Amino acid sequence: MSVHDAAIEAAKERFRPILMTTLAAMFGALPLAFATGVGAEMRRPLGITIVGGLLLSQVLTLYTTPVIYLLMSKLRRKKPAPAPARSARIRAKWRRVHIDAARL
Repeated sequence: MSVHDAAIEAAKERFRPILMTTLAAMFGALPLAFATGVGAEMRRPLGITIVGGLLLSQVLTLYTTPVIYLLMSKLRRKKPAPAPARSARIRAKWRRVHIDAARL
């Protein structure tokens, strides 16, 4: 399976649990958002903030998670090639250190 197809399949699998968790928390905050009565003016902004934050986080989670996974898979596939000049310098340096240590 390609990386793109795997990300789409994972998004389909994760959609329902993410949505259900968000909706449960949102429905729990709705009484605060629509409250009336004594002290409602203090609780209503909290309820509206909770509902708005949950909606925003839901949208960001559903759109950004697959994108981040695709970007991470692209970064993982790009492995830098070893630099032969650098490795030759390191080997030469170690030879000198071993020769100097052997003289002691």
